[in-house]
Amino acid sequence: MSAEAINLSGTVERRGISSTSLGMLLTTCIVVAGWVLPLRDYITPRAGLGYWLGILGGSLMVALLIYPLRKRVRLFAFLGSARIWFQIHMVMGVAGPLAILYHCTYRMGATNSNVALWSMIIVASSGLVGRYLYSRIHFGLYGSRANLDEIHFQASKIRLEGTGAGRLLPGFAERLDEAEKSISFSMPLVPKALSALLFWLSSKMRVRVFIRRSLNKAATSSKAVADQKQKLLLAAQRYAEARLAAARRVAEFQSCEKLFGLWHLLHLPLFGMLFVAGIVHVIAVNLY
Repeated sequence: MSAEAINLSGTVERRGISSTSLGMLLTTCIVVAGWVLPLRDYITPRAGLGYWLGILGGSLMVALLIYPLRKRVRLFAFLGSARIWFQIHMVMGVAGPLAILYHCTYRMGATNSNVALWSMIIVASSGLVGRYLYSRIHFGLYGSRANLDEIHFQASKIRLEGTGAGRLLPGFAERLDEAEKSISFSMPLVPKALSALLFWLSSKMRVRVFIRRSLNKAATSSKAVADQKQKLLLAAQRYAEARLAAARRVAEFQSCEKLFGLWHLLHLPLFGMLFVAGIVHVIAVNLY
């Protein structure tokens, strides 16, 4: 879900920094620190800390298989809930690649090492894409799956909400209807989620300009409007933002649901490639 949640009254509720955001910040700091610090002066992949970081990273990457096994095979139900293992899966999917990056000290090596390293980078990048798509079609990162009917229902309730400013502005409802249609429009060769974002931004700016101009015009002929102009402006903007955000959510959900299905088809083969590359790397290191 986004950092802004829209309730059914059309207001925007802002949340604080989430644990996911803090985790991403910490991960970024660790990655940057490893890139900046002279790791090769203190770590070598073949012995000591560097060697054990490789063992740890490889073990964590293999342990990623526990979550799909727990999710799909009833025999593994004794391991605990799938939700807990999903959280562990996310943590291991970050910690494993970080350990491997420190293990290799951000340097390229032999061919088998390079294949294993780039396989890991591809799988980790794929995991980040999957995490984003997952969060767009679920209520929260670990929540239940949303469905299009629920999202349409919420959008319809917001659409039925009326505001004093909306009744005072001629053409306000029609302008919002047009903006919602433009957000649901998908441009050729552009993913629907991206085109929805672009049209949402442009529609939001156009509607804000329309509201401000219309209220300025209404204020010149009505003292009551002039006295309450700022309140009416905020009410109209909140209502408009709630409707446009709901329209964008519908368009994004439709797009992300399809992309998530395609991602599932690609992620497992990519992990299989990493698994094979990792085994070849371990064998090559110990034999040569």
